[in-house]
Amino acid sequence: MPDEPIGFDPVVFDLDGTVVDTVELIVESFRYATRTVLGETLPDEVILHGVGQPLMAQMVRLSAERAQELYDVYREYNHRRHDELIRGYEGIAEVLDGLRAAGRRLGIVTSKSADTTQMAFRAVGLREHFEVVITASDTTEHKPSPVPLRLCLERFGASAEGALYIGDSPVDIEAGRAAGMATAAVAWGVFGREALMASGPDYWLDEPAELLDLCLRGVRATPGEGATSE
Repeated sequence: MPDEPIGFDPVVFDLDGTVVDTVELIVESFRYATRTVLGETLPDEVILHGVGQPLMAQMVRLSAERAQELYDVYREYNHRRHDELIRGYEGIAEVLDGLRAAGRRLGIVTSKSADTTQMAFRAVGLREHFEVVITASDTTEHKPSPVPLRLCLERFGASAEGALYIGDSPVDIEAGRAAGMATAAVAWGVFGREALMASGPDYWLDEPAELLDLCLRGVRATPGEGATSE
């Protein structure tokens, strides 16, 4: 009998807060938009609560009446300061190189629009690592719906069994679970451990270097076991 597959394939990532460090960019853009449009500085936990969903949905939650204005002001500020505030995460490029060298298929499913996704890749690079990229422009339903992840798997010609989705927000974990994929939450994005654990990820990762062991050998402990490594 052939050996059982070890690890995960394909490996699908969220983009913001997972592959590229846009945390400061997102926080500053929300602060600017809410201060400019609503005339008040809202707590970070309020303005960041919906991160991981399409931008307009987040703005509707903050103010249904002024959502378009919030959206426009956010986008103007975000694009103006994009290349200044976006950066890569230390170790991510090496992890992606290692996964590709091991023959893993890599994908992106993000709630960013197609144009802002292209901006991020232009600024940081890494686009060549990913065979499939699904943005908010590709589907009418968005995370936490499983639809974008199912489209990604369809384009890979893969099933959810053996696939992994890695993200930094509760909606990432919820979408991955709904799609039938294994899920991993990362510590280096917008959300803290408590919020992410509440969404029920299969794995917790403290740093990018742990991704290789998980994806290639499946050796990271589950959150319920109270450990992140062997």
